[in-house]
Amino acid sequence: MLSGVNIMDVDTICQRELICSCFVCLSSMQADEDLLRQHYCDLKDLAFFPGLLSFMSSGPLVAMVWEGFNVIKTGRVMLGKTNPIDSNPGTIRGDFCVQVVRNIIHGSDSVESANTEINLWFNPEEICDYTKCQDSWLNG
Repeated sequence: MLSGVNIMDVDTICQRELICSCFVCLSSMQADEDLLRQHYCDLKDLAFFPGLLSFMSSGPLVAMVWEGFNVIKTGRVMLGKTNPIDSNPGTIRGDFCVQVVRNIIHGSDSVESANTEINLWFNPEEICDYTKCQDSWLNG
């Protein structure tokens, strides 16, 4: 989920689509606080939670579903550490973020989390099912 729509072009993220992954869903939206509370329910007791809700609901965001071989692990490397101070240059957070509450992008940390988050943000009929022509060559 990209919350940095006001900070950077969505195209900057889309250009990082990995050769071994593909977008199967992409949607621009304005999230309300109820949806964000569900998404970030594990953070509700942390001091920065109200600021996170405020920031995430302050403007448009782009929710994406990426699919492919090792996409969660590879995607999280591309995103960088949650705290931008700990992120390497060349990662999205290392290049574009300044603070945790406004880290501009979210990536699922597991297949289970991804499935939960996909079901929260999208209806099943919105998800495309397709295979890139190079997938069988790259992934065996």
